[in-house]
Amino acid sequence: MPLVRQVLYWKKVVLWSVGIMNQYQSGVVAEASSAALFITFNQTHAEGAQAMVKRVLSQVPDIEQRYKRSYPEASLSIVAALGSSYWGQIATPERPAELSPFPSFERGEGVAPNTPVDLLFHIRSERKDINFQIGQELSQCLGDAVDLVEEIEGFRYLDSRDLTGFVDGTENPQREDRIDVAVVGSEDAAFEGGSYIHLQRYVHNMSYWNQQPIKQQEDTIGRTKTDNVEYASADKALTSHTKRTSLKDEQGRSIEILRHSMPYGDTTRCGLMFASYCRTPKNFTLMLQSMIEGDGHGHTDHLLKFTRAVTGQAFFAPSIATLKRFA
Repeated sequence: MPLVRQVLYWKKVVLWSVGIMNQYQSGVVAEASSAALFITFNQTHAEGAQAMVKRVLSQVPDIEQRYKRSYPEASLSIVAALGSSYWGQIATPERPAELSPFPSFERGEGVAPNTPVDLLFHIRSERKDINFQIGQELSQCLGDAVDLVEEIEGFRYLDSRDLTGFVDGTENPQREDRIDVAVVGSEDAAFEGGSYIHLQRYVHNMSYWNQQPIKQQEDTIGRTKTDNVEYASADKALTSHTKRTSLKDEQGRSIEILRHSMPYGDTTRCGLMFASYCRTPKNFTLMLQSMIEGDGHGHTDHLLKFTRAVTGQAFFAPSIATLKRFA
């Protein structure tokens, strides 16, 4: 990275960290980790449940810092986020400008259901045991104020590949671009430092996928499998995954999201926890629509022949200052 860009990147990080802008939760732009927990909850109707949820949310930044001091080598981050329909119940009447329900689509083999939940805690680090310990602490603090919806453990597979065998996240923005893509700025001053999250759990049909010849798999993705070389645009099928998700705006600029996706699985089920972070939910919606509804000429994403989304949730991860105000 050229020296000038390095200086600009660290200057931007310092400006955020000293509070010239509302500080984002560190996990929003954190680098990829080897282990993750995706925990979703719904608030119960127990007496004092809402007050307890707000109290725990306000403590998340301090919990993160406490673990970072104890385990500095773990590269730990925690993101706490509120579901789109839950925001109005627990936060101020004012909403993030673009917060809306998960964009549900269905066409043929492509399905993106809307399965709303109230809370997301996305815990990541280089240590599975620390993730487990933090998940336990958060769950115990919340007590009967919440019901667990799902707890999914993500892991790094080989050299950051999806279980299909292809490298995942190759299009992610790098360094200072991660902030520009993932963090709300002055366009919504009241919620500056926040991030829009879309979470989907995909279940892969690995037996069907593994029956396909390698060349057909590569054509489905739009990349070579072993050495991760993207096809030239002219060589990509209009139904390839990279063609359907590599979009441009009217000015010819790339439409980007920051992916924090990770594989998950056991001996009976496996797939991908797809997590999109962005300063606007529009980018994810356009990509999902392109995958499922296609280009208007019947060209949909053929990767969806081999994997199916079974959940779909929209969240907003507020700035650290907003979290602390819940106290």
